[in-house]
Amino acid sequence: MPGGYAFPVDGLTRYQEALLACRLCPRLVAWREGVAGSRRAFRQESYWAKPVPGFGDPKAKLVLFGLAPGAHGSNRTGRPFTGDASGAFLYPLLFEAGLSSKRESEPGDDLRLFGVYLTAAVRCAPPENKPTREEIRTCARWTEVELGLLREARVYLALGRIAHEALLAYFGLPKRGHPFFHGAHYPIPDGRHLLTSYHVSRQNTQTGRLTREMFLEVLLKAKALAGL
Repeated sequence: MPGGYAFPVDGLTRYQEALLACRLCPRLVAWREGVAGSRRAFRQESYWAKPVPGFGDPKAKLVLFGLAPGAHGSNRTGRPFTGDASGAFLYPLLFEAGLSSKRESEPGDDLRLFGVYLTAAVRCAPPENKPTREEIRTCARWTEVELGLLREARVYLALGRIAHEALLAYFGLPKRGHPFFHGAHYPIPDGRHLLTSYHVSRQNTQTGRLTREMFLEVLLKAKALAGL
């Protein structure tokens, strides 16, 4: 699979095969396929242009949960947080935290994540990076399956408000009492933990709303809670 892991866990492999056939959200299907080649820098490249499966360690204890693929990032490369500014910010910090084998992520490389799994609330690129509520609810069925297969996960790090609220819905937790803010930490059932960070998007990292130091602090806390 381009950009993906060769999963040794049969359940995750079957999940990925089913996910790739998903066409439940007509607006997202049209966008993910229609945007291919529309940016000059990538005009000659073949785009993944399908739902983007998660990437990382099938036995992960830490799950990083984002918003959705970028139109010219994951939607092009087929790997979460790969090919755009979000990944250029995230992967070096995963490496610095000792959670990745390399500073950069490129499709088809031998990058490994150590005890970490990356996925998102929505698995197809949305126009303007803004999925509708209905699209988020529709993709929740894939969240239910995917996170359910990550049986050793103990810590969930939500990147942004939408990711945070999608995880609250997955765990059946109310928004009241679990507000989103950078650095929030909530105990969740079975001794697990939900942490939050501003999203690693260009809009946050280039404006200084989210700095390397801010994100690394949350990431290292998540790592410690996960026992990595």
